[in-house]
Amino acid sequence: MSTTEQARQHAFEQTLLSARHTMVLSEILKLAVDSFRAGKTRFVLTALGMVIGTASVILVVTIGLTGKHYILQELQKIETNSVEVEYAGAGSTPTEHVTYNDYLTPDDEKAVVQQMPNVMYSSPVLPMHEPINFGGGVVKETLVLGVSPQYRYIRNLLVPAGRFFDQTDATAHLKCAVVSTDFAIERYGSIDQAVGQTFEISGLPFTIIGVFKESVNDFGESEIANKTILLPYTVARYFSGTDRVKQIYFSMRSMGEVPDAAKEIVRIIESRHRPGAVYKAQTLKTLLTTAATISDYLTAVLVLVAAVTLAVGGVGIMNIMLANVRSRVREIGIRKALGATRREIKLQFLAESVIISLAGGVVGTVVGLALPISIRFFTHYHLPISKISVLIALSAATLVGIVFGTAPATRAAQMDPVESLKYE
Repeated sequence: MSTTEQARQHAFEQTLLSARHTMVLSEILKLAVDSFRAGKTRFVLTALGMVIGTASVILVVTIGLTGKHYILQELQKIETNSVEVEYAGAGSTPTEHVTYNDYLTPDDEKAVVQQMPNVMYSSPVLPMHEPINFGGGVVKETLVLGVSPQYRYIRNLLVPAGRFFDQTDATAHLKCAVVSTDFAIERYGSIDQAVGQTFEISGLPFTIIGVFKESVNDFGESEIANKTILLPYTVARYFSGTDRVKQIYFSMRSMGEVPDAAKEIVRIIESRHRPGAVYKAQTLKTLLTTAATISDYLTAVLVLVAAVTLAVGGVGIMNIMLANVRSRVREIGIRKALGATRREIKLQFLAESVIISLAGGVVGTVVGLALPISIRFFTHYHLPISKISVLIALSAATLVGIVFGTAPATRAAQMDPVESLKYE
């Protein structure tokens, strides 16, 4: 036989083999459908475990993503776009000593703003230690900070009563102040009654023009205490007698700019002071990254817990398929007597297992997506939906069908045809 004829013969055999595989596959699917029709109740109850399992996976991922978004949104209300710069002391060399020119000043703030156009807001922070008199004696435990009007936007402060001092007040050196809600309620009974009240700092009268509060509880991690009074920096600096400030805040346009901006701000400030001075920039970028990572880990743990439900559903499929094999022993013997191979018998029962599992997975996916979609449609809440969770759920359902269906399918394939035909 020539090489050409051999090639034709091989191609013909491959075509016959492919056709046979197609016929076997279609026959297997047809037998699986017939089996499901004969036991509809058993099919539905078996698939129910997979419905619950896949719906749980999708809902758990949705809950995890919702929690992650909520946590990040709450953190972003603090100052995630801001960079806090402060003087960290002299260098490591013992001969280096702190000098007056080492400390931060408003000129450093102006230099950074001029050289960095992506800075939206900036403000110095000047703590004051002068005695405060509210008419009933001197109060010492109250924190007083001198800040600029832009400090409100940097720290995302809310003003539930009155107003925050503006640039006009700062330029005119008006003796005005805004106080925290805790301070207003404790001293005046309510935030509304606090507006318009006066107090004295070193004998000079100040008028409360507004009450502020932080947009999210930072659990004491910021420079603002429960009892805090904010004054315009242009007024507060006269009590200190110097231009020296403790900190300078800069707010960037986006959170992605913060890491590079922090380095550039430190570089600009260091260039304005002697080489031995050390300045430190702090951001919340690391906190956000850590929070996101922790949230992802928690979601992964919850998904593993939900996967237990899938495993339970898989055990149910295996038990039903084993019972199915026992009830169809004679059918298996007849099929083998008619020429069905062990591989074809195994594929038949494995296909039934996968179809049950995948059908339950599809229904479970629909159920799992129905809740967040309904909440989106009927409320103003926008729950995140992960496409990956759908893919994971369906893939897991298929895998469960294969893993837990292999044992019953193998048992059916290994049955002796003679003994099977004798089975009653």
